[in-house]
Amino acid sequence: GSLAAQQMRDVLKAYQDLDADAAQRVRERDADLDLQYTALFRELLTYMMGDPRTIGACTHLLFMAKNLERIGDHATNIAETVHYEITGDDIMGERPRAQPTPEDNAPTPNLPTN
Repeated sequence: GSLAAQQMRDVLKAYQDLDADAAQRVRERDADLDLQYTALFRELLTYMMGDPRTIGACTHLLFMAKNLERIGDHATNIAETVHYEITGDDIMGERPRAQPTPEDNAPTPNLPTN
């Protein structure tokens, strides 16, 4: 949660200071929050597969983590708007994203692959 909160603080400061470079840095850090979410998702999935009794608690944690990741996405949206308002340059488009790992393309365990 601290990374999402920092993203919001930084983008609001960029807006207050009319700092396009700071807004760009917020946008570039979106991938860091995506990486944290992906790592937590995988860890919680492992717990749920190992002990089905953890599914309820892990599901709640996943929802919270997804909401924090969305806060980061909103901060990035604001950063793109701030940058545009200051420079007139549209940086909306393909955002920096976490790099996929080989496991991202692997079949899901225990599910049919048809």
